[in-house]
Amino acid sequence: MSMLVTPSHPGEILREEYLIPYHLSAGVVAKEIKVPRTRIERLVKEQTAVTVDTALRLAALFETTPEFWLNMQLNYDLAAGRRELDVAEIPAARLHLLAAE
Repeated sequence: MSMLVTPSHPGEILREEYLIPYHLSAGVVAKEIKVPRTRIERLVKEQTAVTVDTALRLAALFETTPEFWLNMQLNYDLAAGRRELDVAEIPAARLHLLAAE
């Protein structure tokens, strides 16, 4: 199954929808959510993934949900995985045969 649109990295959304419009720096956000500044800097540069911890903190700060951030990360990771991994040669499970082995 091909995707029509490549999902955005959550760091792009954080940067484009929150930091830039509200004139926030990564340092300010990091201070408010009590994490190292480098965590937010790396996130907005799309160098790292959103963790559960970060998702909970961003959700509290921006009045979103942790699921908002984690679902973005999951969709981004799945799209990247589909580009990198060809599973076409893995046969569909024939569980009744596998169980007999």
